[in-house]
Amino acid sequence: MSHAVTLAVIVRANERFLMVEEWQQGKVMFNQPAGHLEPGENLLDGARRELLEETGLALPLTEAVGVYQYTAPDNGKHFVRFTFCTEVAEPLATYPQDPDGDIIRCHWLTLAEIAALGDRLRSPLILASLQDYLKGERFPLSALKPAPR
Repeated sequence: MSHAVTLAVIVRANERFLMVEEWQQGKVMFNQPAGHLEPGENLLDGARRELLEETGLALPLTEAVGVYQYTAPDNGKHFVRFTFCTEVAEPLATYPQDPDGDIIRCHWLTLAEIAALGDRLRSPLILASLQDYLKGERFPLSALKPAPR
């Protein structure tokens, strides 16, 4: 079984959340701004990098929402996903800078619109993390410790 550490960012503007429409395995899927932790990268820097690459937004992360485990049913790959959050006053213009070219566009959607995407959501962790976020589940970024130098 292979493993991956992924990073995701919930970006909220009033009652809308930033979602990324992307090509994945020949299908159009929706995800939060998210991606894999790169070797030598710390969690917060990786989350900020993924947010910038996929949306063009350089936003401060305010808190962590949760750490999730997931095994993909199609290939058995095991993921550990760190989800962070930030809020903005209103939906912002986005300018994806994805080096892989998978990002189609970004959308500001309500929770109901996200839930209605059903099997077009890349992972069940998207709704799970949004529900946790809306319940107020958070922990401080200071709880995440980088490797000592």
